[in-house]
Amino acid sequence: MQNIMAQNPDFYVTPTSGVLELVYAARANYTNSAEFKAQDAALMRTAFTGFCREGMKGFYDAITDKKYILDKSRGWGIHYDFLNMLYPHPKIICMVRDLRDVLCSMEKNFRKSQDKANPIVNHEKMQGTSVPKRVDMWMNSPPVGLAVERLADIIRQGIDKNMLFIRYEDLCLYPEKQMARIYEFFGIPAFTHCFDTIEQVTKEDDEVYGVFGDHKIRTKLELNPPDAGHVLGKDVCKWIKDTYAWYFQTFNYQ
Repeated sequence: MQNIMAQNPDFYVTPTSGVLELVYAARANYTNSAEFKAQDAALMRTAFTGFCREGMKGFYDAITDKKYILDKSRGWGIHYDFLNMLYPHPKIICMVRDLRDVLCSMEKNFRKSQDKANPIVNHEKMQGTSVPKRVDMWMNSPPVGLAVERLADIIRQGIDKNMLFIRYEDLCLYPEKQMARIYEFFGIPAFTHCFDTIEQVTKEDDEVYGVFGDHKIRTKLELNPPDAGHVLGKDVCKWIKDTYAWYFQTFNYQ
C-alpha cells in the first residue's frame, strides 16, 4: 500500500518507521527526569507535547517537502491516545489479512531458511519442533502475536472507530474501490493509481529482521491463491479460526 501511495507525488511514504520510537523514548525521559518533575506540571505537559509535535515535523521537514507523510508503524494504533495528544484526530490506516495466511507466510519463510539455525527451534526442549508449536509461538510473540493482541485491545477500547481498516484481499481484488476509501478517509482529492506497474520506493535492510524479513513487493497487484490449508494443515487452520474467532468475525473472514 505504501508503494501504491507513493505514485501520488504529494505523498512521502516510509518503510517501517522509527519515529514512534523517538517520541515514545522521549516520553520515558519526560516522565522520569527530576528536572521535569521539579517544574510546573501543566507547563511541562504543554512543552513536552510541543517538543514531540515539532520534533516529528522537523524529522520529516529534513527529509522531504512533500505535502503529506504516510508513516508506517505497527504501533500507532495502540498508541492512538498519545498521538492524538500531539496531533488531534490523526488518520490511521490498518491493513489486515486472513490470519491463516499471515501465519502461513511465516511458516513458508521458516522453511525457506534452512541454511541457518533458527532460534525458535530447540529439539532438546522440544520447542518450535512442529507446525502447531511454531504457530503458537508466533501468536505469543512479536511481530504477529503482539500485533494481534494490540488489535484486540484497539477494538476493546473503541479506538477502531477512529481508524480505517483495509483488508489485504480487498486491496488486491478491488484496488480502485479501496484506494477511494483511503482518499475519502484522508479527506483529500483522489489520485489515479496504476496497479500493474508498482515501483518499490520503500527500502529496508531485511537482514535486521532475520529469516522473516521480506519487504520485496511484486510489481503487479494481484491475489495469490490461499495455501494455508496445504502449508499449515487443516487442523491448525481450524485451531487458528476457532481461537481467534473475534478476528474472523470482525473482519468478515469465512
